[in-house]
Amino acid sequence: MMTYRSVRKPPREDNLAERIYQRIKQEIFDWQLLPGDRFTETELAERMDASRTPVREALVRLQREGYVEVQFRNGWTIRPFDFRSLENLYDVRVILELAALRMLCDSADIELRLEPLCKVWMAPLEARPQEGRDIAELDERFHEHLVESTGNDEMARIHHDVTERIRIVRRLDFTMDRRIEATYAEHSKILNVLLSRRTEHAQQLLRTHIEESKAEVRKITLHMLDEARNRARR
Repeated sequence: MMTYRSVRKPPREDNLAERIYQRIKQEIFDWQLLPGDRFTETELAERMDASRTPVREALVRLQREGYVEVQFRNGWTIRPFDFRSLENLYDVRVILELAALRMLCDSADIELRLEPLCKVWMAPLEARPQEGRDIAELDERFHEHLVESTGNDEMARIHHDVTERIRIVRRLDFTMDRRIEATYAEHSKILNVLLSRRTEHAQQLLRTHIEESKAEVRKITLHMLDEARNRARR
């Protein structure tokens, strides 16, 4: 009687490329890879314990999204910041989120739509997370939830894409304690005004809130990024 041994199949190249893509992207967001850092496909393949094919697929995808750029005969480079582009993306955020606030204020069930945000941003001091990374993720969800709550999937999709592209600089905003405290105060105030359906006041508060974050982008230097990466590794 013949018996068959199960053979473990190697991971599919497309799945592996996806995992490598996500890992590199996360390393960029976590400041483990900085703008200007150089590497080769061979070096990356060794570090990822993979062949060069899925690594190249992941890098090409990241290149299309503007995170890396290829250097002829010199490997790849994490793309330097394009501050003009970043500021333009912040402007797009403002347009989308101000429109979302107006739509929310016109909705009949605004309290229900905002309930998840109120639980987070109106929580007592002792119940609030204090780690910068946690606050950064919660801040992203605050703004994404505002847009998603309108029920407009296309607005939410565009807003999510903008959020991804400015994530690294937004996270720098939460390496400073004063910005963490200010974010809680500003978010809770925006929510209170929204719940009272004062559309223009809520829009004014939100615009100012985003402009504060945008102003921090102008102050970013590679030295600040290097410091942030060192803190992330501790």
